[in-house]
Amino acid sequence: MTSETPPLFGKTRFLQGLIDEFIDQINEGTIYLEMGIKAYLSAGAATPACEEKLRQIVDTKERCAELRRRILTLLYTEMLIPDARGDVLKLLGELFALLDEMGSKYEDLIIEHPGGIHCEFREDFEDLNSIALKCVRTVITAARTFFRDPPSVRDHINDVRIFESETDIVALRLKKRIYGSDLSFERKTQLRDATNMLDKLADRSESLGDDLAIFAIKRAL
Repeated sequence: MTSETPPLFGKTRFLQGLIDEFIDQINEGTIYLEMGIKAYLSAGAATPACEEKLRQIVDTKERCAELRRRILTLLYTEMLIPDARGDVLKLLGELFALLDEMGSKYEDLIIEHPGGIHCEFREDFEDLNSIALKCVRTVITAARTFFRDPPSVRDHINDVRIFESETDIVALRLKKRIYGSDLSFERKTQLRDATNMLDKLADRSESLGDDLAIFAIKRAL
């Protein structure tokens, strides 16, 4: 008898395929967000290219919503994995919420700050964007690993926590620079909010990672 954790879905390849596709879509939304913010920072303003990335994020979210409904229906109509069903549905819900937040925060950014980021802080925002989205991508990888090799989830979760801590450091440094500048208080507040947008994505990723760690432990028992 093997001591390895059995595959979560056993022979249910169709369900596994749907979940893989769902996670692929979440990852795709992250790529669009990263490209959108890079385009925004590069142009120094909200451009049609930025709006196109927002549309792609919205389309991705719609596909994810449909996949999530199909997975939920399959789990209940076929009475699959009753012991892990609750955790799986919660995980998919949290991943969807992460994608939803990425879209809404990005929309706020390009609508509320159409004039772009002050050039003095552009490089700092590029650094923040990079590290925050590393955190997001790592938790997505951890979620995929949960369905294939639960004991390995821990390694990814540790990386998520490292990236989240680094995001906090970069965000704090940036906010200190913003409030130490000669910009108007209103503009400083706008830039602070843009900083918090990316910082909070890392926070949400860490929270999702904490739940994933618990789910993985339960699977390994």
